[in-house]
Amino acid sequence: MKLNSFTLAGLIFVLLFGGIGFSSVMNWWQTESEKIPVKYSEGEAAGQYNPTDIRGSYTFGEVSELFEVPLADLQTAFRIPADTDPAAYPLKSLEEQFAGLPVEVGTASVRMFVAFYKGLPFDLSTAEETYLLEDAVAVLEQQGKLTPEQSSYLSAHTISAELTPQAPAAEAQENTAAPESDPQVEPTVHAAEEYAVTGKTSFQQLLDWGVPQDTIETVIGEGMPAPQTLVKDYASAKGLVFSDLKAKLQEKVDEHK
Repeated sequence: MKLNSFTLAGLIFVLLFGGIGFSSVMNWWQTESEKIPVKYSEGEAAGQYNPTDIRGSYTFGEVSELFEVPLADLQTAFRIPADTDPAAYPLKSLEEQFAGLPVEVGTASVRMFVAFYKGLPFDLSTAEETYLLEDAVAVLEQQGKLTPEQSSYLSAHTISAELTPQAPAAEAQENTAAPESDPQVEPTVHAAEEYAVTGKTSFQQLLDWGVPQDTIETVIGEGMPAPQTLVKDYASAKGLVFSDLKAKLQEKVDEHK
């Protein structure tokens, strides 16, 4: 059977838009990706969303809705600017907001805060460089959300409220350091170790620390930029979450030390 041009055009139209309509009814057609974290598969938290899957592309409004954490508590914990809609504020903006601090406060901090707030499992051994603002710790303490182990961890991983994003590293250490006899000192010093990837680490430093260029390129998924480029600036330019990229590069640095 031969089809003329008008019949063929009509058939294509029906197949194309009819298929889309059917897919929509069946919930197969999606014009944008859903931001749904993975869930715990075992243990007491089985079936609940896992905060370790929170991404920098999430907004605080989405975190609040998904994990049932009051938006007001999130706004206080992370000092979301008063002239900003907290629900629309993206987590990845924290890295820029607190870029001047001696340690990073970003998406990883939100993951830990939500886990502590909700009493969900969180492996502290993988959170070695994760810090919270003093404001966030105060929220957790007011809600009675912290276990003794978590309180002990945060005693060495809390940034004083007196610090501002413009505060130099020297001032940060002065405000957060404890006496030499205090066990809190070790984790704080660790954040400033010679081979720790921070916001001031360049690709040249990674090379100097013994990480091969091809290994770096494997991690970032493309050719390495100019050696003097800061890893944090690269992540920002590529729309990546710095904390995630930093963790992957830190693994490679540790392997080659």
